[in-house]
Amino acid sequence: MPSRQISLRALLFIIVVSVTVYFLPRTGENHYDFEEGRPWSYALLTAPFDIPVHLDSLSAARVKDSIDRHFEPVFTRDITAEKTIISDYTTRLNAATDLDITPAQRNQIIKEIRKIYENGIVDRETYNRIASGKLPAVRFIHDNVAISIPTTNYLSPFRAYEHLDSVLRDRDVRQAISATKLSQMLHPNILVDSVTSRRLIDEAYQKAMAPIGVVQQGERIIDKGDIVTSRLATVLRTYEKIADERGNGAISQHYYPIAGQILYMVILFGAIYAYLFIFRQDYFEDDRTVIFLMSLIGIFTLFAFAMEAGFRMGYYITPFTIVPILVLIFLDSRTAYFCHVVQVLICAILASFALEFVFIQLIAGFVAIDSLKDLSRRSQLIRTAALIFLAYALSYIAIEVMQSGSLAKTEGRIFGAFAINAILISFSYVLMFLVERIYGFTSRVTLVELSDINNPLLRELSEECPGTFNHSMAVSNLASAAASRIGANVQLVRTGALYHDIGKIKNPAFYTENQHGVNPHDALDPIQSARIVTGHVNEGLALAEKAKLPKMIRKFITEHHGNGKARYFYTTYCNAHPDEEVDPAAFSYPGPNPQSKETSLIMMADSVEAASRSMTDHSPEAISALVNKIIDAQIAEGLHNQSPISFRDVSTIKDVFAQRLRTMYHSRISYPELKKPQE
Repeated sequence: MPSRQISLRALLFIIVVSVTVYFLPRTGENHYDFEEGRPWSYALLTAPFDIPVHLDSLSAARVKDSIDRHFEPVFTRDITAEKTIISDYTTRLNAATDLDITPAQRNQIIKEIRKIYENGIVDRETYNRIASGKLPAVRFIHDNVAISIPTTNYLSPFRAYEHLDSVLRDRDVRQAISATKLSQMLHPNILVDSVTSRRLIDEAYQKAMAPIGVVQQGERIIDKGDIVTSRLATVLRTYEKIADERGNGAISQHYYPIAGQILYMVILFGAIYAYLFIFRQDYFEDDRTVIFLMSLIGIFTLFAFAMEAGFRMGYYITPFTIVPILVLIFLDSRTAYFCHVVQVLICAILASFALEFVFIQLIAGFVAIDSLKDLSRRSQLIRTAALIFLAYALSYIAIEVMQSGSLAKTEGRIFGAFAINAILISFSYVLMFLVERIYGFTSRVTLVELSDINNPLLRELSEECPGTFNHSMAVSNLASAAASRIGANVQLVRTGALYHDIGKIKNPAFYTENQHGVNPHDALDPIQSARIVTGHVNEGLALAEKAKLPKMIRKFITEHHGNGKARYFYTTYCNAHPDEEVDPAAFSYPGPNPQSKETSLIMMADSVEAASRSMTDHSPEAISALVNKIIDAQIAEGLHNQSPISFRDVSTIKDVFAQRLRTMYHSRISYPELKKPQE
């Protein structure tokens, strides 16, 4: 491997490990992840100092509720505002000379207003609490002595006005009240003292929340496997709070966990490199594949960190199975399994219960890979998401029943997290197209879409070169049958075969399958004819690049003839110039020779299918002889030397080709004619 590639992989490794460790959520040294009702997953914990024991959260909540229900808030009486309001209204009432009321009636109005204020007016919210029975009494503090006063006589400004309207029944008096706009001047004189009320209720809380015991220094708090009760949970939270307040200045205790995290990530990411180097050398030597795998795992790891920081059950919402799904789509199932295991182990560092997390996520990943062998339809992804949800649910139930012995401890919110997870998995269809654009991969879904004969390029081929189109369809059927037998990529072969001759669109009449009695080559010399025929490779490549066909499809265009010769014109020229040393370069295709099993298959199928059309004898023996002759000639010429195809594969391909051609050219029985009865 060149030094540039080695440096790239080392730099990528350092970046991914560094970023992962940097963003790894960290907690204090004395912080533990635990849940009430679950087993304690850490070692024995003893008290390093005296720890006060408070009420558990449920008991504390009940005590606070009781205090809130019986607490009497503190109010004050604003005598100044009360006198000002009465004085201002008296002045307004006396200044209104157009009122048809007597002085006695004026005094009666003022008297009733003064009586209402003596009883007390409160704001609307306080009155609503009084009316609903939630505030039967309030407190007033005078000379540091609290006095409880019933609230039965308190009115709101609106109710006070209604009371005046009901007491003062004289029509002239009512008109006077309305004319002087008394309703706008009625304001509360009994006001809540929120500061004093808050202080008193806090004092009540503190008194009620006083410690009920002490865990002495050196005393056992909890041991591994013990169930975290409400009391123990309260003790543990108190321990964490006191430990954080005391701080931790030991340098070794601060840096050793980070060193362990770095080593942990180096081992796991190094395992990916080791797997690729040992078992997938072709992946390891491809920069694009290595970058894809490392960045995919790194990005989803950071996404899992963010989800865990933002949501309580974030690591169950995170769709970890998207990683093996994408790897499976673009690479293979074994690499998908390995990457998923590494991803789960990296993120297990977040989980409160690592064993439960690893078990559930591994089962979900296995189901995702096993249920999605070949993604060719969007509905398959929906089915896989449903199966993953089922796998999550069953795995979680298995863990709960194993630990607690019943289903009573299962939590509905976790099933909700699994459902969100399954919904997010459907977005892998969108991510698949992003990966294709960023890394240049081609998925099976894209190949299926490209093989649609309504594709503009294939439609143009069928219209301009109907013979070539039929030839391409026959090559596709022939090659895909053989690809299935030798373990090659069937969909890639089928799609590549449809596009391998698209260059003939430029000059359709120069190819035999598109001619109708007139052959333009009759007017050309063999060199000119060879230049036109071999030129369909470069012309097809130009059309493919213009149509933005994937690179792997373009390889079929350039490699389906390799560096072979336009044999007909080469032989014709040699026969016409027996004494001349002929340069084969003028009759050779630009190549290169096939680099994969799939392109080798297309080369064989292309030549065999074309030659079979000129056969007059379609007997099984003649077909087998033709297949053997063409393929053996290609091998002898060295056209398949750069392909990983094996002799066993070649033998299988010959058998499949011969069988398919015999089926295509089988003889039919003649249909009898209907004889009319004689008259």
